[in-house]
Amino acid sequence: MSKYRDDLPQLKGGTYLTDGGMETTLIFHEGADLPHFAAFVLLAEPAGRKQLKDYYTRYLDIAAKGGTGFVLDTATWRTNPDWGAKLGYSAEALKAVNEDAVELLSELRAAYERPGAPIVISGAIGPRGDGYKAGNMDAAEAEAYHAAQIETFAGTEADMVTAFTLTSIDEAIGIARAAKRLNMPCAISFTVETDGNLVTGLTLRQAIEAVDAATGSYPHYYMINCAHPSHFDQVVTGDAAWLKRIGGIRANASKMSHQQLDESETLDAGDPADLGRRYLKLTRHMPQLRILGGCCGTDHRHVAAICEACVPATRLSA
Repeated sequence: MSKYRDDLPQLKGGTYLTDGGMETTLIFHEGADLPHFAAFVLLAEPAGRKQLKDYYTRYLDIAAKGGTGFVLDTATWRTNPDWGAKLGYSAEALKAVNEDAVELLSELRAAYERPGAPIVISGAIGPRGDGYKAGNMDAAEAEAYHAAQIETFAGTEADMVTAFTLTSIDEAIGIARAAKRLNMPCAISFTVETDGNLVTGLTLRQAIEAVDAATGSYPHYYMINCAHPSHFDQVVTGDAAWLKRIGGIRANASKMSHQQLDESETLDAGDPADLGRRYLKLTRHMPQLRILGGCCGTDHRHVAAICEACVPATRLSA
């Protein structure tokens, strides 16, 4: 079963890389057909499984070279009932996909993990709806909705779950409560707009403090993803308690807004070296940042630049 569920190594310090923008890389760089932005469909065929393995391997090689740990997130951001129904997947089929996604990462961990550089497997959870729009579930509904996926991960070798691109505080509360009930460590990752606030207008501080208040501070840490550092660097200054709860960043390559990205027919890959420098600046005033990776538009080049910029000062202890 799980290797690190009872003792997550990234909570003890050091730097842990993770991957970049899986879906944008697979679609724009590799020509994959991902209906509804669902990478999990690749698990259905041997060629797709190999494509996913090759994708992860590029990042694992970067971590191995840098001597860092790694957080492997499953390709299951869209593996929930609403998106599954649009793709013709039953509840039983979705359960099998979530299990298969973890199995793929277990194989990679067995091949790549080395002493002093743990590889943590995280079951990726996405929002019920669109990651760029506000959700409309209350916390109780969100808990019931996401519990099935979390329960499936709890029966696998997954060490934790991470909910990405959340825009709704209630949905975040529901996911955290479901994870707590099922004894699964969890991280909550919010998406912010160009002003550093959630799409609802609420601040990141309000979101983190509300989830902590409603769940007994159950999330093991929070993250920010699907936004460029220039969109939120002005709101993560200071030393307030809520800021210290942010343990990871998975930023976009592009400075464009979510609306601009949605309307763009080409991929804006930004400047990997500049992104690395921005991450270094973030880690200098947020030393609690442990998990560093990318989101939309980023690929192995961006994560390599982040590693080169940040790891020498924060190398994982052997």
